[in-house]
Amino acid sequence: MSDALAHNEVDEAALIRCHCLAHGRRQFTDIESAFPEACEEVVIALKQVFDHEEKARKEQMNPDDRLAYHQAYSEPVMATLKTWMETQIAQREVEPNSSLGKAFNYWLDRWSTLTQFLRVPNAPLENNTAERALKLIIRQRNNSLFYATTHSAYVASLLTSLIATCVQAGVNAMDYLVALQENRSAVFANPALWLPWTYDAPSAAPDQAT
Repeated sequence: MSDALAHNEVDEAALIRCHCLAHGRRQFTDIESAFPEACEEVVIALKQVFDHEEKARKEQMNPDDRLAYHQAYSEPVMATLKTWMETQIAQREVEPNSSLGKAFNYWLDRWSTLTQFLRVPNAPLENNTAERALKLIIRQRNNSLFYATTHSAYVASLLTSLIATCVQAGVNAMDYLVALQENRSAVFANPALWLPWTYDAPSAAPDQAT
């Protein structure tokens, strides 16, 4: 799962290529001030698909049930959207070299990879989780311009990794880092109990080490 940048292309025989619907939607939200009606048509259709995905997630559907649900409810939406795009281009309602025409072509050229969730069980719709993690690393890269020593850069990298792990584990990163400091002896004695997804700071007696 990725956006459609050239350096993200892979061996199609080795992997199932999925392109991100959120990136696809952005092709239209970025130009909606210039083409409000056409962009609204696309955004509304995609909202229905994401609403279906949210329902599947809330109901904790297994991969096969989720696939069947999307095929029943999302596939007609996507089929209508594809036909509409193709008709707009065929009837010359869209200038091919305009930003709207390029957005249509982005989708039509990648329709199969953008709609893998209609054919492959558990195929994701979007890549936002990885995108958020990458943004944290990019901030780390920018901050590295101000590190005084190699050791400080090493420490910052460790902290960045811990913060990212806390985010994925649903743990408050500040509370976790404070708990590590307050319970240093316990952490050194049994590190496995003090991972972001295993620690229980409220029930732990604070360490008196200084």
